[in-house]
Amino acid sequence: MIPQTLATDRRIINPRLDMLPDYPFERLRGLLDPLPPPSHLSPLAMSLGEPQHPYPDFVGEILHANRHLYGKYPPVAGTPEFREAVVSWLNRRFDLPEGLVDADRHIAPCAGTREALFRTAFLTVPPEKAGNQPVVLMPNPFYQCYAGAAVAAGAEPVFVNAVAENGFLPDFSGLDEETLARTALVYFCTPGNPQGAVADLDYLNDLVALSRQYDFTLVVDECYAEIYNGEAPPGTLQVCAGSGDLSGVLVFHSLSKRSNVAGLRSGFVAGDGELITLFRRLSEYGGNPSPLPVYAAATALWRDEDHVVANRALYREKFDLAERILSNRFGFYRPDGGFFLWLDVGDGEAATRELWTQAAVRVLPGSYLAAADGDGGNSGDRYIRVAMVHEYAIMEDALARIAETL
Repeated sequence: MIPQTLATDRRIINPRLDMLPDYPFERLRGLLDPLPPPSHLSPLAMSLGEPQHPYPDFVGEILHANRHLYGKYPPVAGTPEFREAVVSWLNRRFDLPEGLVDADRHIAPCAGTREALFRTAFLTVPPEKAGNQPVVLMPNPFYQCYAGAAVAAGAEPVFVNAVAENGFLPDFSGLDEETLARTALVYFCTPGNPQGAVADLDYLNDLVALSRQYDFTLVVDECYAEIYNGEAPPGTLQVCAGSGDLSGVLVFHSLSKRSNVAGLRSGFVAGDGELITLFRRLSEYGGNPSPLPVYAAATALWRDEDHVVANRALYREKFDLAERILSNRFGFYRPDGGFFLWLDVGDGEAATRELWTQAAVRVLPGSYLAAADGDGGNSGDRYIRVAMVHEYAIMEDALARIAETL
């Protein structure tokens, strides 16, 4: 409860902000910053999913060649060339029929996907649903922006466990009728962060059907779709292609992971034409369109596959390395997609402290990415997340330190 004096001082502050979950990296700094790492070892940061592989040289060349366009306000809808490149990539990557996704009706650019995923809740969450406060469903563990968006939009976030027992894929359909009736929005991620689970077409088909049965918007975050170990992960638009119906479905993709340009801040949302129109309309008021030189570079990146194939090969080499060093320990498994290890170490927070103070390796406790369930337990308690984003030699050093320390 807020003390009365504090409540008075904060009378103009939106009280929903007090409901926002603590951000994982703030918690991590609070846990580790007071603790010194060993002085004889160089610190290695494996906590942040920030790709460190090289990006194509043509990115810088295109930005420089188009630098005169920084003097222009960029269009919220992006450039025609950008939208057409995106549609062409979607059709190639997911074998979509020509015309399913229209460049003018079904595509909106975004400055990375985090801000756009957050903003989508304001499009799709009504003041009430089924006569009650709306619900936003999401996997548990979850990307923190999903929960923040739910709270900011006035919904109740409901966390659905994605654990080893269900293949790290949440069973949304198993929820009670009252919760599903109140659901306005579902966030889902495939390949998943942090577990790397990939939803097959049957799972996605059932999820799309559930969204239409209960009239909620389905938002599928597919930003790790180009980083995989075996077969290419399917996409949600492939399910929609069967009926030609995109209604109620939005998918998000980004260049941050695919092309190692997290700082470029470029992605897109595709799907339901009416929702895309609303997304663009809201963006006119509070969006953050990419500069025109960024659109030009992003257009070239979506058209090029060579750098993506090379990038994927680098991750596969590092997962080969992890398998050699960590197999048969810490519940190691090779994820189907994404670039994280999700290691069962018994006590994730204790292991995180130990790795920092003894090995100068910074990882993220799994519980910082998950919400407590009804009995006070946390599905992430036993785990740590290790980001496999650095070059091979650094990862070899980090994984060896992890194996030796734990």
